[in-house]
Amino acid sequence: MNQRNVCLSLLVLVPLLALGQRKDVEGMRYLDENRRPAQREQIIIPNVGAYQVLKCDFHMHTVFSDGNVWPTVRNQEVWQEGLDAYAITDHIEYTPHKEDVIVNHNRGYELLKESAAKNNLILLKGNELTRDTPPGHFNALYNSDASEYIVSRDTALDKEALMKASAQNAFIFWNHPGWKPGIEGSYEWIPFVDYLYQNKTLHGIEVINGFGIHLKALDWCIDKGLTVMGSTDMHSLVAHEYDLSKEYVHRTMTLVLAKERTAESIREALVAGRTVAWASKILAGKEEHVRALFEACVELMPVHYTEEKKNGDKINYYELRNNSDLYFELDLKNGNSTKRVVLYPRSAQQITASAETASLSGEVISTYVRSDQHLTVNFSLK
Repeated sequence: MNQRNVCLSLLVLVPLLALGQRKDVEGMRYLDENRRPAQREQIIIPNVGAYQVLKCDFHMHTVFSDGNVWPTVRNQEVWQEGLDAYAITDHIEYTPHKEDVIVNHNRGYELLKESAAKNNLILLKGNELTRDTPPGHFNALYNSDASEYIVSRDTALDKEALMKASAQNAFIFWNHPGWKPGIEGSYEWIPFVDYLYQNKTLHGIEVINGFGIHLKALDWCIDKGLTVMGSTDMHSLVAHEYDLSKEYVHRTMTLVLAKERTAESIREALVAGRTVAWASKILAGKEEHVRALFEACVELMPVHYTEEKKNGDKINYYELRNNSDLYFELDLKNGNSTKRVVLYPRSAQQITASAETASLSGEVISTYVRSDQHLTVNFSLK
């Protein structure tokens, strides 16, 4: 049984209760007991210092480009899965449903503004600029009118296409740079990307896209001061792609360390680079932010039992707690202690160490702070 805490929306629950009390009429029977309860998951992540940790997905598609769902489905999913903010980022240059759906690059956002507000969700405007690879695809957030964006994928227009969004003061990040590794220049810091970077048009890179981690992109973010992004790039139903029945599985998202739960605070945090990409078991980001997140979630409790061996050696017992819905796997390196610890969401594990051990250190191997480095941690035992 899924043990995640949920909060029931009374506005939705009341009519459901009314349905549950419906009486059968002649010739008809209601099977309301088979309905899925209307409930919103709560993803528990403690505050990191003065910052709230907002759960965000800024890369999704609908039938207004190459997605398989109407925009309102995205709003329903985001509400149900406990996110705080999202953006519909339909393609500008790729609209395969145009014979059935009128092409309108602003329409997804317009359709969702009211429903997002009613559901206490923060909706950002966004679009995906779908240039050929290389340079690849770019998401623009906080842009304004996308109706005049360039539809042609002529490579000679790549720079102008990006500048259209830049002129609207959009926050622009490079999507899934490693998704076509067989194409020359597709996963390289090419001159075009460097031009965007030097002209402050490129602000972040999608380090995790759906089920793929672009580890070289993480190094670029760290070395060049760009913002680490994580998102689903969802085209079908989230529940069709992710096994949400598992305790530790969530859609891929960006954890934004924001001063307040507002669109303005999210933008400030994105510009400042206060983000961590989250893909169920994996966290990826700049060391300072991954460390701050770990320290806010994981707590080592005092010794609760000391065992004395026949030879006089003493072993102390501790409890290591995970006070969040994140997943942490630790490989402890030193001391006569427990070596491997898995902290499942909202759980605790018992660890032991020699009473003479002053501290424990190790790696959180479920994190990446560079392509080849995990977060290192130290626990004082004295």
